[in-house]
Amino acid sequence: MVFLFIIFQSLWILNSNAQSTPKTVIAVSGDGIHKILIKHGFDPIKYYNEFIRLNKKNISRSNGLFIGKKYTLPTKAKNDSPAKPNSINYPLFGKKYENVPIVSTDLKGAIYYLISGHGGPDPGAVAKRSGKTLAEDEYAYDVTLRLARGLLARGAQVYLIIKDANDGIRDESILKVDYDEVNYPDQKIPRNQKLRLRQRTLSVNKLFGQNGKAYQRLIVTHVDSRGQKENVDVFFYHHKNSKKGKKLADELQSTFKKKYEQYQPNRKYTGTVSNRSNLYVIRNTLPPMVYIELGNLKNTKDQRRILNSENREALANWITEGLLADYKKAN
Repeated sequence: MVFLFIIFQSLWILNSNAQSTPKTVIAVSGDGIHKILIKHGFDPIKYYNEFIRLNKKNISRSNGLFIGKKYTLPTKAKNDSPAKPNSINYPLFGKKYENVPIVSTDLKGAIYYLISGHGGPDPGAVAKRSGKTLAEDEYAYDVTLRLARGLLARGAQVYLIIKDANDGIRDESILKVDYDEVNYPDQKIPRNQKLRLRQRTLSVNKLFGQNGKAYQRLIVTHVDSRGQKENVDVFFYHHKNSKKGKKLADELQSTFKKKYEQYQPNRKYTGTVSNRSNLYVIRNTLPPMVYIELGNLKNTKDQRRILNSENREALANWITEGLLADYKKAN
């Protein structure tokens, strides 16, 4: 018996001319649960568990499908959003941002793993603003969601390693702190720090192995915590032995420098690139990667950079532009 293992794809292009969904389908080579759901116009996040329930007798222990077996498709809910041409529907972004127009295929073939720092029981760095609590993980996650949206819009395949089902992209200045983030695909995040880092590292490395020789990159986002008076620009870490990681970090730094020259010509950009191979995720993950610090959460000026939603969007856009430049040079 040939097993087909799940291909977790992070996007589905909605076809405005799609025919009515058949009740059953036959699995063919290359099919997985996500791929079949996407192929027939279903939201794979929303209908994944229902598909398993309907077909549990013909699904392997690792949730793979069998070639030649017949599978029953779920029944679509009446309130499902109508399909829009040339767009991606991604509910994790929230109602306001879930529809993502396809702007290009410039990143087609690129695979990105996105880790927003901390999450679950660990909020990361914590600071105060007007009596309100600011948590690092909430702001890193919001920038990461915006980054994911920009990458998907350009044809990339994206895996969000840390995710929160009910946050979505938020435009508020003060982002509510919660502790319900999970690790890909749907694992509870441990309290122990080493176990948390090991969990996300294993998730990335497993996916990296499954995706073979494709262009793959890992992007990790954090918000630094330093003395209250220390203002820092966005800076980048990489592994000391990774030439591709170093090139990626340099490309991002170059992009940020150009953006500062364009939008803040009277202010010198001081963000740095350096190796930090002693950090667990940098040391143990397999894809070429960059570890991004978005600012100092405790500094008032840096707080303005991340509290303003337009600034968070700009950060995501600039990172996207740098990633695009790196991808073009690698191909």
